[in-house]
Amino acid sequence: MLDYATAGPLTNLSGIDPAVLRSVPTEVVEICQLTSSLVVQPHDAQALNLSAERFGENQIRPVDQLLDALLALAPTPLDVAREPSRRVIGTCRHFAVISCALLRHRRIPSRVRCGFATYFQPGQGVDHWITEYWHDTRGRWVRIDSEILGQDILEHPEDLHADEFLSGGEAWIAFRDGRIDAATFGVYGTENWGPAEIRGNAIKDLAALNKVEMLPWDEWGRMTASYNDETGSDYDDLLDTISATCIRDDPAELVELYAHDELRVPAELVPR
Repeated sequence: MLDYATAGPLTNLSGIDPAVLRSVPTEVVEICQLTSSLVVQPHDAQALNLSAERFGENQIRPVDQLLDALLALAPTPLDVAREPSRRVIGTCRHFAVISCALLRHRRIPSRVRCGFATYFQPGQGVDHWITEYWHDTRGRWVRIDSEILGQDILEHPEDLHADEFLSGGEAWIAFRDGRIDAATFGVYGTENWGPAEIRGNAIKDLAALNKVEMLPWDEWGRMTASYNDETGSDYDDLLDTISATCIRDDPAELVELYAHDELRVPAELVPR
């Protein structure tokens, strides 16, 4: 059974010095706000003239290795504000997965979601990763975008509305139902738009719901063929099943579906 209050293979912090983690807050928003001084986006890092080898940090999957890289730059507790040049270089996925790891460290049920944000570009669903946590009082999962906390992009990034972020599966069902134009969903600044991008994010979201939070550009199974427009109706039918399962959010169903060979992340991509 899935226990979202405990670490997965990529969110395990057992090897991190406890003194570094001791000052991590206990309140959800405060935990997620830490990432604003832990991660710097690649385009911002370029303006800092950092060394070329630093950009390899963007390829790190496990959070403990991300924190090792961070602490090598400045061995200070995580609640100490860092200059941008002393933050680890990463994407929205890194903001989300570090938040998730720290929330799980505090035994707060949480998980990373892969999908599309509608608040960055008008009329577009932009490839994006967020975190969500279980709110006992509200009796539901609350979606939070750690990357934009404290910014003026959105009025309430600590509690995203349903139309502000669509998981990969939600976007796929909306596309199949004719409620969205797949051509407006994709990766900002690239030519990667359309149904294949939605398929890919639905599969990555299934993996994340099984506590395996991959890099945005990781591919496995028939994902590469889909990006190359080489899959047919049978694959789309499979995506229907994946999306419906993720939306139902039944832990046993999620585990059973993820066990399929073409959907499970290959062992060589999960360094444990």
